[in-house]
Amino acid sequence: MSVVPVSPVYTPNPDRYEGIEYRRCGRSGIQLPLVSLGLWHNFGGVDTLENCRAMARTAFDLGITHFDLANNYGPPYGSAEETFGKILTKDLRPYRDELIISSKAGYDMWPGPYGDWGSRKYLVSSLDQSLKRMGLEYVDIFYHHRPDPDTPLEETMGALDFIVRSGRALYVGISNYHPKEARAAIQILHQLGTPCLISQPNYSLFDRWIERELIDVLAEEGVGCIVFSPLEQGILTNKYLHGIPADSRAGKPVTYLQPEDITAGTLEKVSHLDLLAKELNLSLAQMAIKWVLRQRVITSALIGASHPAQIEEIVAGVNQPALTKETLEKIENILSG
Repeated sequence: MSVVPVSPVYTPNPDRYEGIEYRRCGRSGIQLPLVSLGLWHNFGGVDTLENCRAMARTAFDLGITHFDLANNYGPPYGSAEETFGKILTKDLRPYRDELIISSKAGYDMWPGPYGDWGSRKYLVSSLDQSLKRMGLEYVDIFYHHRPDPDTPLEETMGALDFIVRSGRALYVGISNYHPKEARAAIQILHQLGTPCLISQPNYSLFDRWIERELIDVLAEEGVGCIVFSPLEQGILTNKYLHGIPADSRAGKPVTYLQPEDITAGTLEKVSHLDLLAKELNLSLAQMAIKWVLRQRVITSALIGASHPAQIEEIVAGVNQPALTKETLEKIENILSG
């Protein structure tokens, strides 16, 4: 993969806020771009800094103001935050007040009983480390990354409340919470006086569990929703239709997506969806993102990228007209086939 050359001095596109729509996050004062950039992959210590800078610059030039991280993003753990700290220093620091920067803690981060899950000890310590790695005084959003079956929810939510009151974060959110636990967490935070800004579940054409109840819970509680993996780790593009490229997520030795996840039945549906997208003059990735965003309760779709052109493609797609009822019916027929 060629590295995009990056000039030493960055001046952002002056028309960046005219190129993408923003949606209000629940009943808060925050608006997020329809597309946000996730740094789960391709921003680690093993990746090329200049390509990371080029992707971040491209995103901001297109009006993407939200950059999403977590303590253990990399590899290795912590290195995505370190990379983003370098991007801030080199390019984005003058525009800090135009950015929404989020991080999370809740998965394995360091050895021992205090480096995982949802204790107050872990969450506060982890965020302090994240702030140092990024060179920030605060993050805009801090999430608990996953529910903890053993720590009382009151302790975890109390830690989020403390984090806001101590100035480490402006807002808090929850990630990977299912409907019952999400409602409980939201209500505890409301009682503490630190409302839950946003929930981050996975959602795509191939994984629609949030439609059963979670979307209704978030709408009722006035909480925003940002979905991750809307392209199902790249399966909802055409990159796997003719095999597994060596530089793809499924082609890498350490990845969340495994080759056995890409079944013949899945690829058949992807092929039909790809043909439908072509009929609409869209790429499959563009159509998949537009499908996710048809749900008005969803504030933003969180995308990953390995080069700037992918970000440009997705933003160009969301600016196209909404999918028609007829197209949505065709998609349902393909998925149920």
